Parts: sequence; structure tokens; C-alpha cells
Amino acid sequence: MLISITIISILLVGIIIGIPAYFVISSHVSFGKRPKGARLERVEASPNYRDCQFRNREEVEMMKVSFREWRKAFREMKKMKDLVPPEPLLMEKHNLKSIPADRDYIVWFGHSSYLIQMDGIRILVDPVFISGSPVSFINKPFPGTMEYLPEDMPYIDYLVISHDHWDHLDYETVKRLRNNVGKVICGLGVGAHFEMWKYAPEQIVEMDWDESVEFKTSEDGDSLRINCLPAQHFSGRGIRRNPTLWASYLFELPSMSIFIGGDSGYGKHFKEIGEKFPKIDLAILENGQYNEQWASIHCMPEHLEDVARDLHPEKIITVHHSKFALARHPWDEPLTNEIKYLSDLPGSELIILALGRPTNLK
Repeated sequence: MLISITIISILLVGIIIGIPAYFVISSHVSFGKRPKGARLERVEASPNYRDCQFRNREEVEMMKVSFREWRKAFREMKKMKDLVPPEPLLMEKHNLKSIPADRDYIVWFGHSSYLIQMDGIRILVDPVFISGSPVSFINKPFPGTMEYLPEDMPYIDYLVISHDHWDHLDYETVKRLRNNVGKVICGLGVGAHFEMWKYAPEQIVEMDWDESVEFKTSEDGDSLRINCLPAQHFSGRGIRRNPTLWASYLFELPSMSIFIGGDSGYGKHFKEIGEKFPKIDLAILENGQYNEQWASIHCMPEHLEDVARDLHPEKIITVHHSKFALARHPWDEPLTNEIKYLSDLPGSELIILALGRPTNLK
């Protein structure tokens, strides 16, 4: 009886301390802001928004795990010896500002952060250069993977955010990039974060699935068309789930079409995208942080080939690995999986990137 009372007392103390602590932490500016006013009206008018949250096209189960199972899995992760690299990873550091504007390249910074320069246009995707979580002791980056800083970036024409999870939208990074960015491309509702973080409204382009925008890129009449496309995932920076839209994108540049996959479980939307856009030159796909318990919202290894066949791109790059340990698989398993499932795919070439190294795309 005494033991039960003690346990109950500890739980009550945890609740009394924990709940106020959460609200204090979550009030920090880094958590962003929920959509309001005209932005909220646009969110609520979206066909993808129902019952006060955004929904996937297919009804999927987010997490096949109870709190008790999640806690057990977390304990098991802490015991795994190959969850993180045994030694610091080697990330090359280059002066990106000195690279000529006519060179077409991609440089990957680990996880889902990468910079593309194509046709003189610079696109920075999901940059996380400072922190991938609201607190420093959670979701620590692998040693050696944080060599680049926001100040190392050249001028960014388009800052692309696939969704507002902490490992894809780092407040400190985008705050320090603010004066070095032309346009922010993001899903519905995500712009509320950026306005709170002092980005000008005219910088922010919020899109719904199946919407497109076009920008003139040269005096010769060249243009860039950005297509916002579905993904199968979720969103949120706090307790409330799915207040903003997650997305994939297809950038139709003058000389290349590039699919930016974001985070997504396998679903019929990939085949629909492949049918709608029969010529995809480069597909950048999620590969890592997978688990059977959340197979609907992250790409499982055995579905890599399915995604590639649905999109039938000429070239493939995989990301979402080699920086954070967010799932119970060895840190380097995604590197093995991309070769296993994608290296011999007819009609598609697998490009394997080295961390931090600018790699030519032509």
C-alpha cells in the first residue's frame, strides 16, 4: 500500500511539474505560431483539412504503438551500440559562396538538408544547421555532421520547407538565414511560423497540394514552376497534431525537373505523381528513420524500389539519414539499403553523395 501511494505521489509530482514546464517551454518563439485570421481561413478552406486538422489522402494509422511500447522502444534504442557512428563522420567543408553561378550541383548536409544550384537558381531544402529538437539533449546530431552554418550559405532564391517538424525546420537556422532568402516555399499554415520569426509576408509562398506557382527567372523568358504535391506524413511542433500541411514538391526548372520528396510513407500518391509528371530528371527520396510501428508515415526500405518505379526518375538521391538517430536501425543501414534496392533499377541511376561535397548534377 505504501509503495502504491509513493508511486502515485511521484506521478502527481511529475504531472504538477511537467505540465507547467511544457507550457513554459512551448511558449518559446522557436515553437512558432498557429495559423490565424486570413491564413486560418485559407487552411480551413482546404479540401485536405477536416475536423480541425490536415489529413492524408489515404486513411493511415500514424503510430502502431502504445505509450508503454514507445517507452520500451526508447529504452532499447539507448542500449543499441550501432545506433550512432563509432567515430565522427567525415563531412567536407567547402566555400559554397565561391562556386560559380553556372555550375549545376547539389550539396547534402546530412538528414534532409541540402542545397541545389541549377540554372543559376539556388534552392535550400529543410536546413537544420543548429538543432533538430526544441532542447539540446534530445535528438543530438552525429559528431562531425554540423560543419556548415547558416552564414556559410550563398544567397538562397528559394527556401523550401517540406513540413514543420523540428528535424526539418530549425528556428535558429531560418532566423539567421532571413536576410539571405528570396522566397520561402511551404505548406499551408507553415507561413505563420515564418511571420512570427520576422520574415516579410511577401517572402512567404504557402501552397496546398496540387497547387502550382510560376516565377520568371531570366530576361530571356525562362521560368521556374513549383508544384506542391501530396506526401503521407503529419506535422506539428507541439502537442497539437497536423495544424499545418506537409508536402512534397516538383521543381520544373528550365533544364531539369527535380522531385523533393520530404517525409512520406508509401502510398498511391507516388503513382499519381509519376503519371501526372512523366518526366522527372531527379528524385530526392526519404530513406531512414523507419520502423514497422510507423510504416505508414516513413518509407520502409522495401518500398524504396516501389517509390522509384512509380516516379521513374532518371536519377535518384536518398536523404533522411546519416545525421540523427530517430529509429531503431543501425545508423548506416540506409546506406546499405539504397544500394540494395536502387542501384540496379532499370532506367534510373543512383547517385550517392558524400556529406558536404558539392556534386555535379550534369
